[in-house]
Amino acid sequence: MLKTIRKHGITLALFAAGSTGLTAAINQLTKSTIDEQAALQQKALFDQVLPGDRYNNNLSESCYLVNAQALGKGTHRVYIARQDDHPVAAILEATAPDGYSGAIQLLVGVDFTGTVLGTRVTEHHETPGLGDKIELRLSDWITHFSGKTIAAGNDAHWAVKKDGGDFDQFTGATITPRAVVNAVKRAGLYAQTLPAQLPQLSACGE
Repeated sequence: MLKTIRKHGITLALFAAGSTGLTAAINQLTKSTIDEQAALQQKALFDQVLPGDRYNNNLSESCYLVNAQALGKGTHRVYIARQDDHPVAAILEATAPDGYSGAIQLLVGVDFTGTVLGTRVTEHHETPGLGDKIELRLSDWITHFSGKTIAAGNDAHWAVKKDGGDFDQFTGATITPRAVVNAVKRAGLYAQTLPAQLPQLSACGE
């Protein structure tokens, strides 16, 4: 009986060790593929907010962490686009804290003169059929930021039409577009301060 128990125990131990080793091997083999797919998805999103012909560096290797009220609470990533090592634009993670159903996460591409190159919503909880029109798959509203320049913090053009600005609001939903417009405006103004800040910024992963 004791021999049988010992034999089964050894068998189970060997099986567990083999399973663990196999799992580790599979994870190792698939990790590079997963990382490659994540990098491709990130690049595709970057291309939507910043034209590829505007820069020639690797954006993922030019990532910085910032804590700036203009971008919302917490730490946000900022990617600096360079043309022959000269900073020309940035892609910023930003948060609109005042959406109708909570915070709205954005990605904003902007050059250092304050011209928005592209904007996309990366996460939100807005009401389906109303506020969710900030998504590109449902409406082209988010594309209307491209090419718009932010002159100053009091630029009246940067508001929804109901508030006297240039941007459409949605029928039955003004809070959501207002929150996005204001967040993009703040991000664009902040981007204009980035060139002077670069020497002091912490790189992602440090």
